[in-house]
Amino acid sequence: MTAILMAAEAAHENPIDLIEQLVSENEWPFERCGDGDIAVCVSGSWCDYNLAFALAGPHEALTLSAAFDFRVPKTRRAELCQLLAQVNERLWIGHFDLSGEEGSILYRHGIPLGGGAQATAEQCEQMLRAGLDACERFYPAFQFVLWGGKNAEEAIAAAILDCRGEA
Repeated sequence: MTAILMAAEAAHENPIDLIEQLVSENEWPFERCGDGDIAVCVSGSWCDYNLAFALAGPHEALTLSAAFDFRVPKTRRAELCQLLAQVNERLWIGHFDLSGEEGSILYRHGIPLGGGAQATAEQCEQMLRAGLDACERFYPAFQFVLWGGKNAEEAIAAAILDCRGEA
């Protein structure tokens, strides 16, 4: 085996290397925090998303967390939880949740890599795109509940528009 092939194979053993290559190609700012994690900032239509990819040791998984840059007031948490349940019903992969005392909304997704499985570049890109798509799609609904005073049903109806026909 040539040195080039060995280097390419070794690079694909760590999925964080694949993520770093992907974010570099998109020219997104990132910080490599070690062999097992990377933090990325992606500008979306609604806000900047802070993404964190990590290798979770005991579960042998590649995980993605995307945090929104706002905190949920305690007075709106119950309604937001109702909205999160409705939003999560519409997601095929990944999910949103409300993180502990600080009350931040997170998108989470993971790829199991147990038993020596290797993540591919395509899987890493799909994971990244699915997370960004979910964040972009549901950000307005979160805004409607948090600052628009809407209930979960009103927020999801306003944020999810199914276009029919042609303009």
